[in-house]
Amino acid sequence: MKRSAAVGTDPRPGQVRGAILAGGGATRFGGRPKGLEVLGGVRILDRLVAAFQDALGTLPALIANDPNAHTWHPELQTVPDVQPGAGALGGILTAVSLDSTPVVCVAWDMPFVPASLLRRLAAELDGVDAVLPASGGRRGLEPMCAGYGPACGPAIRTALSTGDLRAIAFHSAVRTCILPAETVAEFGDPSTLFFNVNSQDDLTQADVLWRRLASSQS
Repeated sequence: MKRSAAVGTDPRPGQVRGAILAGGGATRFGGRPKGLEVLGGVRILDRLVAAFQDALGTLPALIANDPNAHTWHPELQTVPDVQPGAGALGGILTAVSLDSTPVVCVAWDMPFVPASLLRRLAAELDGVDAVLPASGGRRGLEPMCAGYGPACGPAIRTALSTGDLRAIAFHSAVRTCILPAETVAEFGDPSTLFFNVNSQDDLTQADVLWRRLASSQS
């Protein structure tokens, strides 16, 4: 079931958790962890940690399978996938399984997700199981920058049991709220908000976007 978003109230610290999804190996980066790439003098991972702290008042968990992940940001709780080999959906499952409170998840290769959007996703989780922003991507939604409640866990496990690894595979089984495009646009251009760094060319483009944003804010 889907509904459009209404204006929620900001969550208090501890009401909603954060999780950064590190995913698998970055083959197009020669195996280098994507979130450790530097943009504007700051690692992408550190940008996201700061955004989560600002939005939710707590440190996010880091969902990562790399054996060295615990060294990337020692203050973070680092957890491997509970169901290895399940791709992005496995990362979401791990995040929702850590605690009984809702969680906002962001892929760690998205350097431009602002605290204000994270805060809005968290606020909209009241009364629903999943909150996803509309995007210009192939799905029309962005499941890798979204909020998920505990009811998503069983629904994801059911999807995985059928071999469906799509990040949106379980949506029909839970109460889903969509942040409409006009609402998402209040936080920035969706093509920038959800820009993800998958290659060296992407990192170069991200640097251009970062300089443009920095110039507009100065």
